Amino acid sequence: MKSFSSKFLLAAVMALAASAAGAQDFKIGVVVIDRIFREANSAKAAQAKLEQEFGKREKDIAALETQLKSAADKFDREAPTLSESQRVARQKQLVEQEREFQRKRREFQEDLNARKSEELQQLIERANKVVKTVAEAEKYDLILQEAVYANPKHDITDKVIRALNAAR
Repeated sequence: MKSFSSKFLLAAVMALAASAAGAQDFKIGVVVIDRIFREANSAKAAQAKLEQEFGKREKDIAALETQLKSAADKFDREAPTLSESQRVARQKQLVEQEREFQRKRREFQEDLNARKSEELQQLIERANKVVKTVAEAEKYDLILQEAVYANPKHDITDKVIRALNAAR
């Protein structure tokens, strides 16, 4: 289905471009959204905000992982000298610690992904407004955000990034 819609979109764009070929004022622009995510100041600020917000939790989880690995290594070294009941008790403890670590890591990842999505959505909304503003100001007829290939002369990503940075 996606292939059909992509082909349809491509055919529609080509038909539109062909019909406008006679009209010299048909203007197409392309925006590379990934560059905006990497280069715009608001994207960098969002990344810094996420790092500040989640940095401590990430370090805590890394420390917990190190503790767990250390405890497992210690158990492996000491297991031959432990009694059966001690070995079983320590194994249970390690399994419980591993389960708790996995739970905390999963919760952290879910929280981080949710916040990244929120920040990304805000950035996309701001970028789309700027793209529309640039398109209207410079009288573009069509702006594409994804293309397999686009001639660099149609790329307006730098203009959008500059406008985003200026708006902040």
